[in-house]
Amino acid sequence: MKRVPMTAGGYSNMKEELDRLMKVDRPMNIQAISEARAHGDLSENAEYHAAKERQSFIEGRIQELNAKLALADVIDTSKITQSKIAFGAKVKVMDMEAEEEYEFILVGPDEANVKSGKISISSPVGRALIGKEVGDIATVKAPARTIEYEVVEINFV
Repeated sequence: MKRVPMTAGGYSNMKEELDRLMKVDRPMNIQAISEARAHGDLSENAEYHAAKERQSFIEGRIQELNAKLALADVIDTSKITQSKIAFGAKVKVMDMEAEEEYEFILVGPDEANVKSGKISISSPVGRALIGKEVGDIATVKAPARTIEYEVVEINFV
């Protein structure tokens, strides 16, 4: 199987979610199923069906997290010091056309969250930024337009 790069923070967050699912959510859901079952006729028991559906979601998510954690290649980004953009870099870029500044953190695909500025190294923007230095231009072909980002700053957190 192919290893997936992940930051220590991303690994920790996944581990915490897995622990919560196994130690809190799963037992609570088992209790909810028991209570719903005690109400009688299961064929017309909405609480029972909702609890069983939730159980299916919880078990699926536990399996998914176990698989992702097993394939994780945790990279300590605090030990990376270089002048080129790489995995774990916090990058400030300037959109040349819109003249707006953006800040991205390049992470693994399982950690990506655009709202918090974390983009996957395998995304179009991530791929365009990899290997660039301060002052370089990264070109991203988007459906609406071609975006040119000038690299303003690179840090490793």
